[in-house]
Amino acid sequence: MVKIASNLARLGDENAFSVLARAAELASQGRDIINLGIGQPDVPTPPHIVEAAIKALKDGHLGYTPANGIAPLREAVAADIHRRLGVEVDPGHIVVMPGGKPTIFFAVLMFAAAGAEIICPDPGFPIYRSMIDYSEAQTVPLPIREENGFGFSADELLERVNAKTRLIILNSPANPTGGVTPEAEIDKLVAGLEKWPEVAILSDEIYGQMTYDGQRHKSLLDYEHMRGRVILLDGWSKTYAMTGWRLGYGVWPAALVDHVRRLAVNCHSCVNAAAQSAGIAALDGPQDCIADMVSAFDRRRAFVAERVNQVSGMRCATPKGAFYAFPNVTGTGWNERELASALLEEAGVATIAGTDFGGFGAGFIRLSCANSQENIAAAIDRIEAFLDENRARATA
Repeated sequence: MVKIASNLARLGDENAFSVLARAAELASQGRDIINLGIGQPDVPTPPHIVEAAIKALKDGHLGYTPANGIAPLREAVAADIHRRLGVEVDPGHIVVMPGGKPTIFFAVLMFAAAGAEIICPDPGFPIYRSMIDYSEAQTVPLPIREENGFGFSADELLERVNAKTRLIILNSPANPTGGVTPEAEIDKLVAGLEKWPEVAILSDEIYGQMTYDGQRHKSLLDYEHMRGRVILLDGWSKTYAMTGWRLGYGVWPAALVDHVRRLAVNCHSCVNAAAQSAGIAALDGPQDCIADMVSAFDRRRAFVAERVNQVSGMRCATPKGAFYAFPNVTGTGWNERELASALLEEAGVATIAGTDFGGFGAGFIRLSCANSQENIAAAIDRIEAFLDENRARATA
């Protein structure tokens, strides 16, 4: 038998895709499945974006592009960041990627030396820990607590920073919790990091345009003196319903740009040419598609919290951002992983166990609000009925 590298055993997975596949398998067998598992907007990509890609193909944009992305797209990204955040960004510091994950992948590779520590949110997007564990670095989980509204605590984070810390990964608005870290906590963190000038920060702001209750998204790029060590991750997947297009970007400190460009050359060469034209159309075109989608998510996340809080044994903080809810299910008596499995197999509702996002996700499940309110209501009705009928089976 061939011998593979031992570090592959440390490479994790993203169970949302396994749940998606199982839900599709059950649906193919004639089962009625409501999917609240996958983080994918339930609306199509806006037509003008699709048409831009078709035009690019017809116009002959079929070849390789620069590894960091075509200049018009990087310029459009810079203009969009200035329009939304009031921050001037050099297009030369922007590297376009096939989705958001490569920015995470490359950032971890840059800082994951033997003996290094990387701090990441727990519960958090699974690839954070997966990539750190795969590397030679040590994962340092940052607890994301229900009692803090699922925002991170600057004090808890700063307690974990030491001479071995090379990178901090932040995510607000957050997956899987829907939490938004208050601006005051971010201010406190930035102030505390002044004594650690060699620590880099990867700020995953992919849900930055999805905040509610009048909250303003606070970007790490707002802190001018931090820009020499902040990597911003953003993209088109969520904001423009372009998950399958695989288009994202990172804004990198000047000193890191050529390093990440060379990683891109060695990994994927460049990003799909026609998709980049679609990205320009998304940023330069009408933005009402975002407002309409976020308005729908706003209504749904409020409905989910209200309805889940009526289910015996469950409680749910109202999400402040993104399009997820993270109900606490400890009162049901069920283990979160066994509950998620039973809900899919028996009740026909796809959810994700909180522990798929880290150990501090124990006692929670993730619900995606990226489905119709009618389907969400039906799904929660099924969850409630399942729990009522199966109290004796509770396993926690």
